[in-house]
Amino acid sequence: MDWGNVTAEDLIDALREVDWSSPPRPLSEFFSRFTVPRSYAKWNSRLKCNLYYYRTNYFIMIVLILGMGFLRRPVAILAAILTALSIAFLNDSFAGTFSEKVTRTVRQFSPHLAAKMRPPLTPVIRGRPSAKRAIHICGRPRWVFVFIFSSVSFILWYVSCGLFTVLWALAIALLATILHASFRTPNLKARLNTFREEFRAVWRNYSEL
Repeated sequence: MDWGNVTAEDLIDALREVDWSSPPRPLSEFFSRFTVPRSYAKWNSRLKCNLYYYRTNYFIMIVLILGMGFLRRPVAILAAILTALSIAFLNDSFAGTFSEKVTRTVRQFSPHLAAKMRPPLTPVIRGRPSAKRAIHICGRPRWVFVFIFSSVSFILWYVSCGLFTVLWALAIALLATILHASFRTPNLKARLNTFREEFRAVWRNYSEL
């Protein structure tokens, strides 16, 4: 996969649709080899490849840095968790898995309520979906949960007086992510893994037709 030809919009779409349930890469691999990119093209390709390949590691690192900044503020920690969930809901795989697990749990107590939490069916015309299936969480559009969790987290940030602190912690976390992705040399395993996930995504879209 030629990451130099991948645009920022394509990378965001890939991160939104890819499966995030895979465990993080081992620390021995995450901190394995660092080199300075020899050109802007090399840096651009390396940055996109590492952001895609180590996405789970970066997500955990950002959450940990945010949590370390609020060890003495439980309300701020709760706000960080809600913020992380609102961001995670933007990923199709996480949103679908979360909705399915909640529906299964509710089904044990109220099958009737669980039936209402299922997403609406997409109309099929001539054997194909009439439009791209919208992501629903517990029977509601995804943006409803993103809006609610984001609003509640913002209120908690304000109540805990930690808006300024979270901005500093977030800036440090993003800077650490960019520095690691810029200097971590992509190995053959990373390139083969991204190619395999790209093939699975293409095959999954083909099988849905």
